Amino acid sequence: MSQNTWKNWAETCVCHPEQIILPHTEEEIIEVIKAAAAHGKKIRVAGNGHSFTQLVGTDSLLLALDHWNGIVDIEGQSARVRSGTNIKVLGESLYEKGLAQENLGDIDVQSIAGAISTGTHGTGIQFGNLATQVEEITFINARGERITCSEAQNHDIFKAAQVSLGALGVITEFKLKCLPKYVLQLRNVKNTVKDCMSRLEENKKQHRNYEFYYFPYTETVQEKISNVTDGEAKEGGMLQYLNDIILENGAFKLFSEVSRIFPSSSRAISKLTGKAAGESVRNTWSHRVYATARWVRFTEMEYNIPAEHFEECFYEIKKKIEDTQYDLHFPIECRFVKGDDIWLSPAYGRDSAYLACHMYKGMPYEKYLRDMETIFKKYEGRPHWGKLHYQTPDSLRQLYPKWDDFHAIRKEMDPNGMFLNAHLSQIFIDEKKAVLTE
Repeated sequence: MSQNTWKNWAETCVCHPEQIILPHTEEEIIEVIKAAAAHGKKIRVAGNGHSFTQLVGTDSLLLALDHWNGIVDIEGQSARVRSGTNIKVLGESLYEKGLAQENLGDIDVQSIAGAISTGTHGTGIQFGNLATQVEEITFINARGERITCSEAQNHDIFKAAQVSLGALGVITEFKLKCLPKYVLQLRNVKNTVKDCMSRLEENKKQHRNYEFYYFPYTETVQEKISNVTDGEAKEGGMLQYLNDIILENGAFKLFSEVSRIFPSSSRAISKLTGKAAGESVRNTWSHRVYATARWVRFTEMEYNIPAEHFEECFYEIKKKIEDTQYDLHFPIECRFVKGDDIWLSPAYGRDSAYLACHMYKGMPYEKYLRDMETIFKKYEGRPHWGKLHYQTPDSLRQLYPKWDDFHAIRKEMDPNGMFLNAHLSQIFIDEKKAVLTE
């Protein structure tokens, strides 16, 4: 039996690969793929483990790209980046070269390939998910062939590869469009649900990046608003680190542990954290604004719905929580993105809202998430590929107009299913079995 163990951040996926391989060059990646093909082995690729599903799980070969990282070169306002590059490291590296990504999600510890390939997104109605920043992708398919694709070259392969779940091959390089580095002013604003909703469309249009967190069992939200500013970037230093990182995460960790040990306290704790939500303003470089420290571990479901259904869906979720009285204290995060034309992007063909539901690690989550998913489905919801969901292959096909087109490209790039594990095989091959992705 394998002595290797790999687990994701939330420990919702724990596997024991036959071998964990850490290549240093693209040539080594090609050699691994060709050897695997010759011996009938399967391959999955691991980033930094911030997906909650079984995407990475394997008992065969696990390819970890920890050593395959860094910026290859800069071409104008585009950067060629190796796929294993950590997003936080990439942000600092681009900053040193006078550049920045146009938008980011709220976590920066993932590999760039993992974030892009699962449809990870930030917020802001001018911007699509991270995959829309990709101008070119290079990957190695199951025959060991180096494939380069873009809007102009191998167009259909490109549309499939932008959000691919790692099912086409091993991505080795991205060309990312960037912007000159910029300073954002971040404002955290405490508000009521009623006022937030009354000004939602105005705020989405007025601000570069707008999102909010709703505290269950309250009428309180905390809005997070970012806009480009000419003001000087100021780092908060030790005092801000103490407040934002140590105190906030430490206190929430303590509250979360109390909720786990005494579940009936969860509703009171949610109300308490809602009351404690503060307001603040700071200016700093963009890549240091987007990310939020995550010391408290959780499981998560996130769904994309058409933007026009957001308010109705939000209020139905709020009512369901209040009626059912779940043992729940984690806020619900609400974000907004521009539609795109990427085949497996949850935002395909529609301007979108995302609602993310969390449960503290160690607390029962299935009933809560299944109930939330039932509501999301009513509003044409599509799951975030890296978050827990309970969709079936048939239901997924109905949600994605280009599903069969993606499947055709996948079979062309990987005819024998080298890059499929049990989870992806259920999605792409066995159309009769439910996909249970916890």
